[in-house]
Amino acid sequence: MSLWKIAWRSIQHRALASSLTAFSMSLGVALIVTVIVIYGVLDQSFRRSAQGYDLIVGPKGSALELVISTVFYQREPIGKIPYEYCTELRSGRYRNVVETAIPLALGEHYRGMPVVATTSDFFNKLEYRDGRKYTFWKGKNFSDGDYFDAVVGYAAAQKNGLKVGDKFKTMHGKDADAEHQAEYHVVGILNPTGTPNDQALFINIEGFYDMHAGQESVLDESYRLKTPKPAVADSQEPADDHDHDHAEPHDHAAELKNESEAHVAEHDHDHDHAEAHDHAAEVKTEPGKHAHEHDHSAPKEVSAVLVLTKEERTKTSTTKDIFGREESVIGGHSTTKAVYDPNVMALPERIDADLNAQAVRPTEIIAFLFEKIIGNIQIVLLILAALVIIVAGIGMMVSIYNSMNERRQEIAIMRALGARRTTVMSIILLESILLSLGGGAFGVLIGHTLMFVFGPLISSATGISVSALHFQWAELVLVPGLVCLASIVGYLPAVIAYRTDVAQSLQ
Repeated sequence: MSLWKIAWRSIQHRALASSLTAFSMSLGVALIVTVIVIYGVLDQSFRRSAQGYDLIVGPKGSALELVISTVFYQREPIGKIPYEYCTELRSGRYRNVVETAIPLALGEHYRGMPVVATTSDFFNKLEYRDGRKYTFWKGKNFSDGDYFDAVVGYAAAQKNGLKVGDKFKTMHGKDADAEHQAEYHVVGILNPTGTPNDQALFINIEGFYDMHAGQESVLDESYRLKTPKPAVADSQEPADDHDHDHAEPHDHAAELKNESEAHVAEHDHDHDHAEAHDHAAEVKTEPGKHAHEHDHSAPKEVSAVLVLTKEERTKTSTTKDIFGREESVIGGHSTTKAVYDPNVMALPERIDADLNAQAVRPTEIIAFLFEKIIGNIQIVLLILAALVIIVAGIGMMVSIYNSMNERRQEIAIMRALGARRTTVMSIILLESILLSLGGGAFGVLIGHTLMFVFGPLISSATGISVSALHFQWAELVLVPGLVCLASIVGYLPAVIAYRTDVAQSLQ
């Protein structure tokens, strides 16, 4: 009979004590697995969420809050900047460096989910997760000419039961009581991306401006809508002038000496009234496009602008990428050296100096967030999990140690049948290793089961999809770690078994 089988039979003989010992070990392993996997998934998803663009231009203030509100939609926007900044970045003084600039207007919500006002370039020109293009599960991208078309993220569509062809109304702020009157028509649903965009609804930014037409500003400093003017204000003013004009021609006619002049004045009044009536009917017929074409009183403002820089190609055969690295082709082989392009590398500083805004690199902010803040939290959780495993290991050692008094006769019989001291010691160590590996395997199963149970809650809170099938290579480190721990905690009982006196134990 092999030593592994003898150790396994010994564990079966003490099934209850062995099961409780292995279970205490599994709890610590489950905690470590959960922390490692969730941290890895969040790290990858958060970093990849901002890979489709190089800069975020937004109001001056906290760079971290700007990234959190723009990339993850987890906070209200910190302010607003003029829409002209987007045009300046795209076709103004920065056009030699900027490939495209995509505006974002935030602050609207639908049933607690963020609504992002943007352009069709968001899905046509941006990428996500290592160069992947946005694709549609159903429908298509909205066009810039259709003001009230919308694209819905996969998770948002599933949660709210939205389908292509459905309509929805937005509200300003998560706690707002009243919805806007404008309805948006769903024309496309995105495929899952594993990013916060799965939880968002995207509307045409022109429809967003039309919805807020007639206000002094699209958003105020606290991002609460100001009291809008009546939708038919233009038609009401001529109506008020109707009474005034009607009375005025009547009084004037009484004073006119020429009856024909009174007739002319009355004719002018009827013409003004008819013109005002036609204008009111026109506003009522085309509330979206007409308001956009005729109401320019409200300045256009955005919450942020996503900037994608272009590769700088010189007149020679040298290529510079957006990070300022210079690549030359020599004899069919490419050589790369770090040569920083001042136009590209200094773009955030130029924007900060030229415009009343800040430009941040989201990848740097997210790296700082994970390394300095979330990374420290992970270390604390891992230390706590390690302490749980150590305590479980000590409990395992105590359990095996206490069983040695009961097993002295068993060990003495093995020795009498010819087993060496090292063989008896190896059996005790193997028993400890089997308990550790069994508890570790069960802990891994518990950890991934917890992710299956709490994955939807994490997804709804962060917009990040966490599945029970997610695996991190760091989990493999648990196997040698548990073997080492089992060897340490099983050493003392094994030494006791090694020193067992055969004659005394047989008596």
